Amino acid sequence: MAVRVQFENNNEIGVFSKLTNTYCLVAIGGSETFYSVFESELLDTIPVVHISVAGCRIIGRLCVGNRHGLLVPNSTTDTELQHIRNSLPDTVKIQRIEERLSALGNVIACNDYVALVHPDLDKETEEILTDTLKVECFRQTIASEQLVGSYSALSNQGGIVHPQTSTNELDELSSLLQIPLVAGTINRGSGHIGSGMVVNDWSAFCGMDTTSTEISVIESVFKLGEAQPSYITTKIRSSLIDRWVVYCI
Repeated sequence: MAVRVQFENNNEIGVFSKLTNTYCLVAIGGSETFYSVFESELLDTIPVVHISVAGCRIIGRLCVGNRHGLLVPNSTTDTELQHIRNSLPDTVKIQRIEERLSALGNVIACNDYVALVHPDLDKETEEILTDTLKVECFRQTIASEQLVGSYSALSNQGGIVHPQTSTNELDELSSLLQIPLVAGTINRGSGHIGSGMVVNDWSAFCGMDTTSTEISVIESVFKLGEAQPSYITTKIRSSLIDRWVVYCI
C-alpha cells in the first residue's frame, strides 16, 4: 500500500529519501515520526539508513540507485561514503562519480533493469551507471522535460510520469522500459512525481497532500496490493521445503 508521510512539514518525500528493493536511505535531521513511518513498513525486510550527501539532506535528489548499486556525487565526503558502505548490504555496489549534472536523482530515473537519463549526461557517467546499477540506459525527455528523475517514479512493476506526457510518448516510454506507465500527479496535482514520492516493488511513500484518487493510481500502476519482497517469498519457500524434508525423514 501507499503511505502518506511528511519530512519536517515538507511533502516532497522523494527529496529526502531513496527507496529500492534492497535498502532505504533517509535524510538525517528529520522527526522521529518520519523515521518511524519508514521503519514500521520496511525494517523487517530491508535496512533503513540515515545519511547525508555532501553535507545536505536532499539525498533523494543527489543520489540514484537500485537493488544492485548506488551512485553518489563526487562532493560526497569520505566519512559519508564510508557510513553508507558500512550500512548497506554487501551485494550493493557503491560508486562516487564526477558529473557536471551532480543532482543525479533529478537527471536519472531507474528500476532494477532500465534507466532513463538526461540527454546531456556525460558518456562516462552513463557507462558507470550501466556497470554499477546493471541497467540499460536510454537518453529521453518526459513531456519535453529533461529532468527525467524529477518527473517520473519507476519500479519493476510500473511507473508514473508527468501528467502532460502524451499518449504516444507514454507508449514509447512503456515500450522502452517494458512496464506499464500512466501520466499522473502527486501531492494534490503536482507533476514533480520523483520529488513527491518513493516506491519499490511492494511499498510506496508519498506526501501528506496526496489525494485518495492519486493514491489509487499509485497502488494500481505499481501493483502494491500484489507485490511482496522477492527474497521474503524465497525465504518462506525455503522454510517450507526444509520442513517438508524433516517430515519426510
